[in-house]
Amino acid sequence: MNKDLTYINRLLLRYGIYVYDKNEETKIEMMKLEIRELYRNQLISKEEFIESLTILRNRGV
Repeated sequence: MNKDLTYINRLLLRYGIYVYDKNEETKIEMMKLEIRELYRNQLISKEEFIESLTILRNRGV
């Protein structure tokens, strides 16, 4: 499955988190923070955490 930003948005929405910002760089950074918090609180698996951060890093922002 080709995962992208839509995958991350759906993952965040599972926990009622919606990240919106007109600035793409700020939006990506906020998503990273939220993903880290979900992982720190053991709400997402290690695989989801790694996949999500990899996708965000590859956004090239």
